[in-house]
Amino acid sequence: VERLDGVTRERFLRDIYPRRKPVVLTGLELGTCTTKWTIDYLSQAEGSKEVKIHVSAVPQMDFLSKNFVYRTMPFDAFVRRAAEVKHKEYFLTEDEKYYLRSVGEDVRKDIADIRKQFPILAEDVHIPEYFEKEQFFSSVFRISSAGLQLWTHYDVMDNFLIQVTGKKRVVLYSPRDAPYLYLSGTKSEVLDVDNPDTEKYPLFVKAKRYQCVLEAGDVLFIPALWFHNVISEEFGVALNVFWKHLPAESYDKTDTYGNKDPMAASRAIQILDRALKTLEELPEEYRDFYARRMVLRIQEKAYRNDYG
Repeated sequence: VERLDGVTRERFLRDIYPRRKPVVLTGLELGTCTTKWTIDYLSQAEGSKEVKIHVSAVPQMDFLSKNFVYRTMPFDAFVRRAAEVKHKEYFLTEDEKYYLRSVGEDVRKDIADIRKQFPILAEDVHIPEYFEKEQFFSSVFRISSAGLQLWTHYDVMDNFLIQVTGKKRVVLYSPRDAPYLYLSGTKSEVLDVDNPDTEKYPLFVKAKRYQCVLEAGDVLFIPALWFHNVISEEFGVALNVFWKHLPAESYDKTDTYGNKDPMAASRAIQILDRALKTLEELPEEYRDFYARRMVLRIQEKAYRNDYG
């Protein structure tokens, strides 16, 4: 993934944004958070308010098999624990991993917004305003233990992943490579992208891998629909900012995470499911033949031909 230093808003919108490719922006003004957010400062700034966290006995968290548990603990205690490698106090094992993804007050209705959930810390952050204020969707505060790896998934909105402290490795795949990623909804079944099980996932080798390492102060632009897999190489704090780049009415009103398919896409998938159900009325050879014709029609009508 390309790294670009000191990119202005104008240059981003003119030259980078329209390409719809991930890029790492360095040297941006992010506020005092990059120097201020030590473990001590974080834990005393927001005190002992309760936070809901993911706790995993293994480094690779799997959202499909749900190999983690949710626990609630005071924020200051959580920060200290997430920063340790071995724990004296723990829920599952002494080397368990912790992950906080901030959520709104009511997860079903409210989006994550650092200004609401962590107002004191929010004052230390200057979010690059490379989009209009009314396009803002959410700002998600994240803290990860060293070694934690999140499942590969896509979001339906553009976002900036701002690495405030610590170091992350991010592996990305183009939306074009969806056929090779063994999808279940928005998530890929392939957890270990470095050593994939090629017997179970033979097509995965065809997916073109993009990779970058984010150091403290780096900002990764992840375009909507790009798959990403995030590995925290060190204990670290990050902030994701999502914004709506499609007209606001395109998005599902019940989406608080930024990962529900746009309304038109959901409708199209429902229609397709009905069409496939209808095909079941035919004998197998006919079903096969007309299914292939439908695939050709989809390719001809909806696939783009101009991808590099």
